[in-house]
Amino acid sequence: MLVMLPPSEGKAGGVRGAALELGALALPGLRGAREGVLGALVALCEGDEGKARETLGLSEGLRGEVARNAGLLRAPARAAGQVYTGVLYDALDLASLSAAAKRRAGAQLLIFSGLWGAVRVGDRIPAYRCSMGVSLPGIGALGAYWRAAMADVLPEVAGEGLVLDLRSSAYAAAWKPQGEVAGRTATVRVLHARVVDGVERRSVVSHFNKATKGRIVRALLSEGIRPRGPGELVEALRELGYVVEARPPAKAGQPWQLDVVVAEL
Repeated sequence: MLVMLPPSEGKAGGVRGAALELGALALPGLRGAREGVLGALVALCEGDEGKARETLGLSEGLRGEVARNAGLLRAPARAAGQVYTGVLYDALDLASLSAAAKRRAGAQLLIFSGLWGAVRVGDRIPAYRCSMGVSLPGIGALGAYWRAAMADVLPEVAGEGLVLDLRSSAYAAAWKPQGEVAGRTATVRVLHARVVDGVERRSVVSHFNKATKGRIVRALLSEGIRPRGPGELVEALRELGYVVEARPPAKAGQPWQLDVVVAEL
């Protein structure tokens, strides 16, 4: 099973430790593309701060992120699973998993990134600020930039089992499973159900969406559940107590779409 996750805007920086070793990251086929983005990001942030903030979509209050990006080559690196914070990663709570579940997380989770393309939770990276929606000088839109490199690398990484796609739309644009891989891929949307004037209404709420996805991944890792395909995933989630509505693909080469309906966080 491969679980594809989005990153988080918030990141915990290291206070000490060795700097990034680009060649030590998983998915070595992405190294050339990583070098391109890293070089362009550092160069941008070493220059005019105002231009860098505008390019990265940062407010005045986040100007410190520009300086942090400029020092990426020297900054302390730590495991990606410790760097990424936020609602999904708080709910996933990798640190508190059992040893066996942590091993499964290291093998099954893949975090997508505007800077690194995709990393494993054990890959050592510095904290940074660069979303997939950014367009860097000399690189262009990152979503489009990563597609070619991802197309060469990700089909092999996907293996032969279930691909659980929990990414947001910006990160999903960097690689979309095709053909046979798409047929064993399941995307998940979390819907918040509430009753208004006696009528059930459903909506996508960011906090519910992220927290529920984090809890789902944690449960699968903790229980050692490895569905072989989307159908088995639906059964597994229902056994875990989730309300799941499944939409199998209308034709070959398309992913399954799953709605997980929650009433309370």
